Formats: sequence, C-alpha cells, structure tokens
Amino acid sequence: MSLFDVSSFAAGQWIAPDESARQIANAVTGEAMARAGNAQLDVEAMLEHARNVGGPNLRRMTFHDRARLLKALAGHLNQHKQALYDLSFNTGATQSDHMIDIDGGIGTMFVFASKGRREMPDAHIYLDGDVEQLSRNGTFLGQHICTPLQGVAVHINAFNFPVWGMLEKLAPTLLAGVPAIVKPATATCYVTELAVRLMLQSGLLPEGALQLVSGGLGPMLDHLGMQDVVSFTGSADTALKLRATPAILNNSVRFIAEQDSLNASVLGPDATPGTPEFDLFIKEVSREMTTKAGQKCTAIRRIIAPEPQIDAVIGALSQRLAKVQIGDPRLEGIKMGALVSAAQKRDVLEKAALIGTEATRVFGNPDQFDVTGASAEDGAFVPPMLYHCADPDTAERIHDTEAFGPVATLMGYRDLDHAVALANRGQGSLVASVITNDADVARDVAIGAGAYHGRLYFNNRASMQEATGHGSPLPHMVHGGPGRAGGGEEMGGVRGVKHYMQRTAIQGSPEILSAIGTRWVPGSDEHSHPEHPFTRRFGDLAIGDTLHTGSRTITLQDIETFAHFTGDTFYAHMDDEAAKRNPFFPGRVAHGYLLLSFAAGLFVQPDEGPVLANTGLDNLRFMKPVVAGDSIQVRLTVKQKTPRNDEYGEVRWHVTLTNQDGDVAAEYELLTMNAY
Repeated sequence: MSLFDVSSFAAGQWIAPDESARQIANAVTGEAMARAGNAQLDVEAMLEHARNVGGPNLRRMTFHDRARLLKALAGHLNQHKQALYDLSFNTGATQSDHMIDIDGGIGTMFVFASKGRREMPDAHIYLDGDVEQLSRNGTFLGQHICTPLQGVAVHINAFNFPVWGMLEKLAPTLLAGVPAIVKPATATCYVTELAVRLMLQSGLLPEGALQLVSGGLGPMLDHLGMQDVVSFTGSADTALKLRATPAILNNSVRFIAEQDSLNASVLGPDATPGTPEFDLFIKEVSREMTTKAGQKCTAIRRIIAPEPQIDAVIGALSQRLAKVQIGDPRLEGIKMGALVSAAQKRDVLEKAALIGTEATRVFGNPDQFDVTGASAEDGAFVPPMLYHCADPDTAERIHDTEAFGPVATLMGYRDLDHAVALANRGQGSLVASVITNDADVARDVAIGAGAYHGRLYFNNRASMQEATGHGSPLPHMVHGGPGRAGGGEEMGGVRGVKHYMQRTAIQGSPEILSAIGTRWVPGSDEHSHPEHPFTRRFGDLAIGDTLHTGSRTITLQDIETFAHFTGDTFYAHMDDEAAKRNPFFPGRVAHGYLLLSFAAGLFVQPDEGPVLANTGLDNLRFMKPVVAGDSIQVRLTVKQKTPRNDEYGEVRWHVTLTNQDGDVAAEYELLTMNAY
C-alpha cells in the first residue's frame, strides 16, 4: 500500500515530509497509510511570518471583522465536512464520534463568531470592566483595556480530537487578533491537515494568520518571546517538559495547559435504582466510557456511588456495556471503534493493569472480546473495562493513573463528605458530574468540590432531556481545570479570547479614555447638533453627540395619577407621614418609573425615523428623590455604537436626569436599534 504525504504549511508554502518523516498507521487495520514530518522546517521563518505578516493583518481588523471571518470559515468547513468524516474513520472514530469532533469544532467556531459580534465591540480595543474614578472631581480616571498580543500562538494539540481540538483554540485566538501555528498530534494529523487545507483554500484567511506543522515542532519553542502563547493539550509529563523550556521560563511566555484529568461522576444518595436519576447515571457513565473509545480528556475515569448501590451499579452498567458493538467504525451499528494506534492500545492496557493492582475487573476482558468487520489483533481495539475498588481510601493508583481509553473504576462512598473527598483525590480535574434530584446535595458538592474541578455538571430528571452530557465542553463555559488538569482555561467565551490579549490599565482624563475606548465617558466632550438625534441614522451619529432637553415640573397630581393608573400605591408615594419616617425620603416622592416615563417624554422625537426600537435599559440608578414641585431635565448622549447587521445597529445612550438644582436624580443607559 502506497503512503500519502501529510504536509506542513509554513510561511505561506506547503512543505512535504522529508526522510525524517514518521509513518502513520490506520487505527482499524493496523496498516501504514501515511507519513508526516520534516526536520528541515524553518521554524524561525514561520514565527517571523506570523508576527510580521499574520499579526498586522489580523490587528487591522476589528473584533467584528474577525468574528465575521470565524463565521465564514465555520460555514466553509460545514459545507465540506463529509470529506473530513470520510478521512476520520481511519482514526478509529465512529460517525457519532465525528459529530463530536468535526461538527463540535465547527459549532464552537460559530459560537465564538456570535459572541464576538454580541459581546465585543466593533473596535480594536476591548474594555474590561467599569471606569474607575481616581480623583475627587472626576477629571482623572482609570480603565482596564485588552489589546491583542503582538506575537504568535503555538497550539500543540492532542490526537483524540484532530478537528475540534484545533478549532476550539483557533477560534478565540483569531478573534483576539493573534496568528496561530497549529501542531496536531502526528497520529491523527492527516485529518487536521485536511481541515487546514479547506480553510486556506476558502481564501478567507488573511496571509500569515494560520500555519501548520505536521510532525515535530523542532526548536520552535526555543525562539518564543513575551508576546507569544503556547496552548498545549496532552499528558502531564509532556506539559512539564514543555513548560521547562528555557525560553518559556526566561521570557514569561504564557502557557495554557489541558492535561491528565481523572474526572469523576457521583451518584447522589437520593438516586436509587428505579429513579430516573439512577438510569441517567448508568447511561452517562456508559456513554463517557465508550465515546471516542474513551479517548476523551473529559471521560469519566472514576465512578463514585453510595456503598449500598455498588452491586446495582455493576449489574446495570455491565448490562449496558455488553450491548456496545465494537468494530470497523464505517459499519452500521458499530458503537465503539478502535483506539487511535497500537501504541495507544499498549499504553491503555498497561495503565489498566496498574489499576488492576488495586481494583477488580468486573466487566471486559481484553484477551477475549468480539470485533465486527476487523481484526482485534491487527487493529487497535480494546473492550470497555470496568473495575471495582473495594477500599478507595487506601488506594493510590485509581486516583493518579489515567488509562486513556474505555476504562473506569467504580468505588463506594459512605456519605456525601466522603464522596466529595474521593472526587477531590484526583487532585484537579476538567469536570466532575453529580446525578441527583436533591438541590441540597448539589449545593454541598459545589462548596466542597468546586475548588478541585474546572466544571461541575449536575443533571437530573428536570434537565436530562436538554443537558449536553458530562463530557461535552461548551465554548460558552470554561474548559480547563486546576492541578492535575493543567491549571488552564481554553474556552469560556470572551474569557478564552483574553488569554491571547494583554490587559493594560490606562489612566487619564475622561476625554482621553473616551478616545481610546471609542466609548463616551461622563466628563468628556459633548457635541451638539442642530438635528434631533432620533432623526439621524446610525452612521450619522457620533460618540458624544448630546441632546439637552427642556424641563418639566412634577406635580402632586402627576404622582397620584401615576399611582392609581399603574396600581403602584406604595406608601412613599401616597402617605406623607409614613414617607417621612423612611430614612431615604423627605416626604411623598415621585415614582422612579414616573421619572423615566417623563424623561422619555422630554427626549423622544415621535415621528417615524431611523430609531426602530427601544430594546432595554442598563445600569439604572435612582440617586436623589424628586418631590412635588421639583422639575427635571435630561441629558441624552451617544455613549457607544455597535453594528448588528446590514440594516441596523445598536446605539447605547447615556441618560442623566437632573433636578432644578443640577443634582443628579437618576442615571441609566438606554439601548435603541437604529437604521443605517
């Protein structure tokens, strides 16, 4: 069988493997099918290309530009995902596994694209937190901003998810405005290479934004500096070696790691046989043991159940695992394919044997199991293996050894504190799950185990129909974990984007902060315009455009009419003596919402125009009571503009209500959608 080449993409050129290349075997048949690796890659040229070409190209784009880029790339991959499916079968993955890896990766890009448009500005600077007043009169302020790092992100990915593993890192990196050099694990790099080719062939990516190393990185890490980032997924041993690279230590290179994780699942004390929670627990554990043949960083490795339920769990789980058909993943009905390689099979069997020194195997015999459509000897197949440890308190290996395959260990707990202690014995995981219908159990576990786990997944009869599963990291939420799990956070929405940006504190006048953040800060310049702002289209409005309204006097009749019309007859508005006994009020006061209604009456332009809708208020505060006889006026200022689509954009208005003495009575932000 002739081998096909898996190339690298370096400094704008595809480079084929050389004589140093490593052969890659088909996981199902064991036959050599490809080769990858080139020891002559010019890693310094790759880094220079990323920093000097890719970085500037990306930084010229706004966050919204880059979000649109992600959406377009995801759409292009989605149109060509069948080719990725077809190739991925060679890794031992089933069609269901493809849905997690390929569709999951594409979906992650779509989510980051959406978050970039909805939660980040159409600008080059991200504002992180509120403005801080650093002086008495507000002429000296502070603000935290985030700007893209001016280096390169080196992504070193694991073999188990050749598409998702790349895209879940690439999406926040590109959204931040940082170029990436992707180095997939060699065993499955041929699938990653196809995904990279598809993205490059789309013509969507700016030059230098994405490069690929198929094979070894060579001395690349030795040339990293303080503007660069390394994001690693793999074993703790490899992570430790990479972290110790002198250049990484000397230059304080950011190092994000997702590594070994002995994830646990806890069966709540209320989830007895016959309850929906017990059945759900068995289903979740079985699925996490067998999906991707257990080659998931989030797979359940330790099963923690009440001691009285151990036999029931063994029986139910064994019955379900026995129905899992193992074989050629291309065949219909196959639920679990092969491990990724013969080397991985050897490693899993060695680790399982080590676990077996402290636990008894109660299901699955690696020396005798059925494989459909393939050879158990030639392919990298193993059966699901369930172990039971009768004494988890004195055991060590079950809490520090990860067999990265369909292997899990069941252990019993005496009470909930014991269950939490066992879950925490893993010394840090990506995820722990708790199947319970008791909210108090969930709260106690969150308090006791939260510090040891990057994610806590609770599920029960109320959420089971829509829950995504113990082992499904979502781009909206943090994916990472403390301690043994590596201490990193790869996703988490905009949090993940910030890993590739520098947080900087800026200090200065309101006008300076407004100019830097393209967001109006109170105290900075206001701009008057002869036309009412509600008559001007989105593109015609400028940050700082301000309308000062006339005034309106609040009467006692206004207060009483509003109270009876709305039904809000709270004593502070209707009973003068009772209101005076309240420490906040001098007597009867106007309703806060009456003030908002009158404010709208002062600044609204009623005719049909570019203002399409009022979509809400943010940060509403009532600062000074208004009594009958007081008058109010309004200052309405364009604070921020955010495009939403080709037809309209969101305008954030800063609204201040003052009384006749100039005291601020209320302040809020008004959101409107304005036509272009």
